[in-house]
Amino acid sequence: MRRPPTPAIRADAHRDVGVGVDLRAMPDLHYAAPSGELGGYLALPVGEGPHPGVVVIQDALGLSDDIRGQADRLASAGYLAFAPDLYSGRGIRCVVATMRASRSGSGPAYEDIEAARAFLTAREDCTGRIGIIGFCMGGGFALLCAPRGGFAAASVNYGEVPGDAAERLAGACPIVASYGGRDLGLRGRAERLERALSAVGVAHDVKEYPDAGHSFLNRFNSGPLLTPLLHVAGLGYHHPSAEDAWRRILGFFAVHLS
Repeated sequence: MRRPPTPAIRADAHRDVGVGVDLRAMPDLHYAAPSGELGGYLALPVGEGPHPGVVVIQDALGLSDDIRGQADRLASAGYLAFAPDLYSGRGIRCVVATMRASRSGSGPAYEDIEAARAFLTAREDCTGRIGIIGFCMGGGFALLCAPRGGFAAASVNYGEVPGDAAERLAGACPIVASYGGRDLGLRGRAERLERALSAVGVAHDVKEYPDAGHSFLNRFNSGPLLTPLLHVAGLGYHHPSAEDAWRRILGFFAVHLS
């Protein structure tokens, strides 16, 4: 089988992923999805592979530099990391529909995510073992994609947990989940998810970080004035919690995607 073409790398493009690896940043690309041609960002690990893959699902802000950085970090750990652009410039109606789908469990976005998974599995440098990771809105998608089949592990980061989670998550792939104790909008979700996964016998690792708020894994360019206000509101990056969450995520993926 012929390997799908790898996008050309900008010679001057480098991204610091914060873990001692200077990874060459890949340009954005396009892939075929049921809702049309969508954009995406592919981060490649060093070496020919084959490598396991991870689909990286955006938060409500879209395919941002932060989401690209999350993909880069996964690539530095040895994964083919593909972040589909679920908005792809299709306007506010698409944004609203995508956000609703992350909580409802239905909608075209799930077919687009499945197409992203298929994009990775079709590559000759992929082992076919694919995980999914998401942040905020993307965490909701990662959680509700876990029982749909196809993914070998899911990382849910401050994603919504439905009230009927035990019923919805029966038969799900293994799940590693991280929440912030100062996240007022998702209070009690870690406990709810822990109970649901235990009830249906899904392998899991759920942790709530007491000093972290919402989006504690995300580095937003909010500037020196806005950043302190975000922290007061229980939002924004929290380094100790983020590093421990990444340790757990990568350890979990190493077990279930190998």
